[in-house]
Amino acid sequence: MSTRGDRHLLAMQQAKQLSELGARLKTIHVVTGMPPRQVQSLFFPDARTIPRGRAPDSPEWYHSANLILRTDACLIGAKYRQLRGQGLSAAESLILAYRAYQSATQMPSRISLDRAFNLVSYIDGIWLARAPTLTILVCPECGCEFLAAVGTVVRTGEACPFCKLLARFHIDHRLQASYPPRPAIDMTERQLGMVALSHVLSLDSTGDSPQK
Repeated sequence: MSTRGDRHLLAMQQAKQLSELGARLKTIHVVTGMPPRQVQSLFFPDARTIPRGRAPDSPEWYHSANLILRTDACLIGAKYRQLRGQGLSAAESLILAYRAYQSATQMPSRISLDRAFNLVSYIDGIWLARAPTLTILVCPECGCEFLAAVGTVVRTGEACPFCKLLARFHIDHRLQASYPPRPAIDMTERQLGMVALSHVLSLDSTGDSPQK
C-alpha cells in the first residue's frame, strides 16, 4: 500500500517528466495535482522558460486537422489506450505514449504534450472531459488503429488516416518528408513501412519507447 510520501514522490517525478516534455503549468497541475506555484518553483526557476500561449481545449481540432496531424494523433492515442489496457495509470500512460510518439517520428514534434493531454482526456473522459468523445477503432482494410468520434461505425471502404496516407504517400512529398522510410528499399516495402508506423508503438511495451 502506497503512503502519502510515495504518492507525493510519484507526483514530483511525473511533474519533472512532464516539464521536460514541454507541458504547461496547468497541464502538470491537472495530471499530478501539484500546485502550479510549486511546479514553477521546482522546474521553471526562470519564468521565461514557462510554456505559454493558449492551451488546447477541444477534441474538435482532430476532425479538421490535416492528414499528417491526424496520423500522429492516432499514434499517440493507440499507444495510450494500449498502456491503459495493461493497467498503467493515466499519467504514466500519457508520458510513455508521448515518448513513444517522439521516438517514432521526426523532431520537432508536430503534436505538443499539451495537445496529447487534450487527446487522451477525451479518449478516457478524464481531466478536461466529463465523458469520452474519442475512441480507438481498427481499420478493416489495413488493420491500423485510429481515432474516431464515439459511436462511429467502421465500414469497409471508408479509408482511415493510414489508408489515406498509404494511398498518397508516393505522390506527396510532405508525407515522404514527415515519415521518411529506411534507405535502399523499394516502394512496396516503403508502403508496408508506413502501415507499420501504426503498429511500431506496440512492438515494445516494456520500455519508454518502441524498438526500431
